Amino acid sequence: MATENKNLSEYDKNTIPNAKDFRFGIVVSEWNETITEGLYNGAFDALIDNEVPARQIIRWNVPGSFELIYGAKKMLQTQNVDAVIVIGCVIQGQTKHFDFVCEGVTQGIKDLNVQTDIPVIFCVLTDNNIQQSIDRSGGIHGNKGTEAAIAAIKMAYIRQQASMSHPFNQPLLSSGAIQIEETPIKIEKE
Repeated sequence: MATENKNLSEYDKNTIPNAKDFRFGIVVSEWNETITEGLYNGAFDALIDNEVPARQIIRWNVPGSFELIYGAKKMLQTQNVDAVIVIGCVIQGQTKHFDFVCEGVTQGIKDLNVQTDIPVIFCVLTDNNIQQSIDRSGGIHGNKGTEAAIAAIKMAYIRQQASMSHPFNQPLLSSGAIQIEETPIKIEKE
């Protein structure tokens, strides 16, 4: 598994852009509530740890992971947020339902990222069993919600900087920091 050698909760605060003026939406699935609450707590705590005021974090609940798409779409349309985190958990069962839900949610969130100018961060666990989900929602592998919140901050920052027409040095620095470089405007006289 990709997370076995990584703690999802670890990040270097020095590489995170200033987030105190950003506004975040979090859409949380009520299905597998113990897991999604753990993920939400990880995301919320990471946002607070990075100086986002609690009043600038909006939470909406939806019944299941499939409904995350509609919830995120409505949040994007109505809440003036800088990024949205969708939180869900789908656990493999004995039917193909798992495959259809995972594929639909993944494609739906991808579509929102293509169709809108506001980043939507995918924090949906798609595990084989409940223990894997526990391990990734505050257990031995850390918290995917924390990782999603850090991604949301970085993406909100990229969106902000791109709207200011700053060129980016790509790729990101080895530290994970985003480096913005000012390019002087050259005016030629006639």
